[in-house]
Amino acid sequence: MKTIDKYVFKSFLSSFALAFLVLSFVLTIGLLVQIVGFILDGLPIGLVGKFAAISFPETLQWTIPLSLLVSSVLVFSRLSADSEIAAMRACGINILSVMKWPIIFALLSTFLAMWINNEIVPRGHEVRREMTSEISVGDAFELIKPGVLMTEFPDVTLYVGRKEGRWLYDITATDKTDDKITRTIRAQKALALGDGDDMALDLYGVKVEPLEANKSGIATGKYIHYPIKVKKKRYVKKIKDFCFAEIVQSIKKDSETLQSMTTSDTDKSKEHLREHISKTKVELSKRFVFAMASLCFVLVGIPLGIRSQRKESTIGMAISIAIAMCFYLIAMLMINLQKNYLIHPEILIWLSPIVCFVLAGWFVKRNL
Repeated sequence: MKTIDKYVFKSFLSSFALAFLVLSFVLTIGLLVQIVGFILDGLPIGLVGKFAAISFPETLQWTIPLSLLVSSVLVFSRLSADSEIAAMRACGINILSVMKWPIIFALLSTFLAMWINNEIVPRGHEVRREMTSEISVGDAFELIKPGVLMTEFPDVTLYVGRKEGRWLYDITATDKTDDKITRTIRAQKALALGDGDDMALDLYGVKVEPLEANKSGIATGKYIHYPIKVKKKRYVKKIKDFCFAEIVQSIKKDSETLQSMTTSDTDKSKEHLREHISKTKVELSKRFVFAMASLCFVLVGIPLGIRSQRKESTIGMAISIAIAMCFYLIAMLMINLQKNYLIHPEILIWLSPIVCFVLAGWFVKRNL
């Protein structure tokens, strides 16, 4: 590597690292708020840490390309503003050779992003959805909130006036476990037992109304052991949870099913299957397009940075924001049109990288 290449690439990597740290913090604020909420709700630190570890890779599909874009524009606009680009040209140095190492780094980042988008992020989606379902059930005792009418328990509506440790006070439960009768159970206090998905209450100072069907009246007692079950959410795997091999297999299977459909099958069934195939193809294309953002942003950002004649902190950031917005807006538009399979949104979504490559070729040619 030549001295000039080392100088430019070192500046590029320094800017990339700084931009990556800043953008990672900004894009994970929502995740941090959610994690703090889980901690305040009393969830185990180990479970919260696992949730954070599998959620962070998803932000890499945004932070890596944006960091590359920002560093490309800022570094090369500074070189242009300091007349270093002009000095390189005067010395006979080809601008393409100066761009070489940042482009190679962007290409490696693209391959990394493809792997992350097709393997890591989908598995993270799946695990996170499963964990969210578990967290929503979690420790059944943690679901009890004083002063709130709770409906998280099947066939039981529970109200607790006060909560001190494992002791609950002023309890009212509407029990519908028996199809023939709805009971109202009141207790002065209760001790919550069990940490799993299910829970039991040892009720003290109990009143039950009515005790039996077709018989009115209030039954009292000093103590009742009252088991409570928790609603368990059934996790259903979605398209976003499929890794590369699974999503390709899904497309193949659905396409074969569509071809095997006969004229006796309803148009609605065929329409639904075509929409599902379109959604799956768009999801697959989206992963590769978002990965290509790393290379696209560097190819466009470097020549645009060279052409910047103003202070890089202003014009550079404005250019970066404009490029990123246009790239992702086109992609998001196609994602929103994924049900309209007739226009082939899985192909049109590639307009973003295609436009970037065309612009990059035009800008680079003008800067040679």
